[in-house]
Amino acid sequence: MSKPPPARCRTTNWSDYNAALRKRGSLLIWLDKDMTWLAPHEGRLGRPPVFSDAAIQF
Repeated sequence: MSKPPPARCRTTNWSDYNAALRKRGSLLIWLDKDMTWLAPHEGRLGRPPVFSDAAIQF
């Protein structure tokens, strides 16, 4: 039994097609400027080893 040929779809309105692709890939994220990304320092030198709870939830 042979495989049926794949269906061919022809795009006739390229401007609408390209606009739909741009809208499909858009992602908007709102961040709070006051959110603390890094955990508070533990008194040792260097960067803290863990992120803040808010950054992990994000």
